[in-house]
Amino acid sequence: MDINIQLSIFSTLFSPLYMLFGWLSRILMDFFGNYGVAIIVLTVIIRGLLIPLNIRSQKSMLKMQALSGKTAELQRKYGDDKQKYQEELMKMQQENGAMGGMSGCLLPFLQIFFIIPIYRIVSGPLYYISQVSKENIESMIELGKNSGVIGEKARIALESHIPLIEALNNNSAFLNECVDKGFISMGQIIDLHFLGVDLTKVPSWNPMTIVSDPKTYLPLLLFPILVVIVNIVTIRMSQFMRPGYKEQQEAKERAKNNPARAGQTAQDDTAEATMKMMNWFMPAMMLVTTFTLPAAMGLYWVVGGLMGIVSQIIVYFMFTKPYELKKAEIEEKKANAFKKKKEESDGDKPAKKSKKGKK
Repeated sequence: MDINIQLSIFSTLFSPLYMLFGWLSRILMDFFGNYGVAIIVLTVIIRGLLIPLNIRSQKSMLKMQALSGKTAELQRKYGDDKQKYQEELMKMQQENGAMGGMSGCLLPFLQIFFIIPIYRIVSGPLYYISQVSKENIESMIELGKNSGVIGEKARIALESHIPLIEALNNNSAFLNECVDKGFISMGQIIDLHFLGVDLTKVPSWNPMTIVSDPKTYLPLLLFPILVVIVNIVTIRMSQFMRPGYKEQQEAKERAKNNPARAGQTAQDDTAEATMKMMNWFMPAMMLVTTFTLPAAMGLYWVVGGLMGIVSQIIVYFMFTKPYELKKAEIEEKKANAFKKKKEESDGDKPAKKSKKGKK
């Protein structure tokens, strides 16, 4: 199938979602009167809607950890019968309300899924926010191309309006001609700046580009820097706030000092390396897109990352920390009961010996 046909089908299927995000962005833009603030609030709304799913995922993780003893028992009971083990495991999870399988992947999938409509909004604000028709956008692109205002390479898919927006903002004669022909009205020209930064511009890592226009490109570097910082903080927090993190680290240290556990340690290291690679995939993708898409996308990444940190903190203090405290309390009671039993046992030994001596 031709790539253009595939893109057309994809665009048709997702069109309602694009229109929904565009409608919401337009309302926020009208209310706040600022493009950057509208993106920030839109991001907060989207990531806020994902918090209940994050909470549910964390609760399921805690339940799975609480069932670890029963899981080990099932492994011992069914041995090499993998099918029976999986059946009993799923049954146990359902009975105890613990998610398994692909359910835990739903949250990161949705985070990636929402990138598509956000990208459409920040790349095509003339259509989705200013409500300029596609026919008029196409006519302006054609007019700009014929007059040399818009270069040949800039005439790309209608979903990306950035070259056209630059031409309208930088060339008053072209703007007046478009208005005179009825392609766009002055009320549809929106300010796409935030704190003095043009959010339609793409950040650049090229020193020559930065030096050529430092007033524009130096502030844009703030977005990639913040993306990296926020994601490093997010990854570290997710590790430290993970249930049983301290116990896992202690067990890992003990395993390293135990030659008999060398094989298991190697398996754990392989699993940990795979997890690290998965953890860094998303931040790497964010950084790349920050340098290839309008700065508005970088703003979305930064605010989304901050919302993720807030979500982690909420989940930790609502569920993880109480679970860890309860677990420590139970372990302490077990240890005290064992200690008391041992002391009673040791206290009975002399009495038994003296009784035997009398005989």
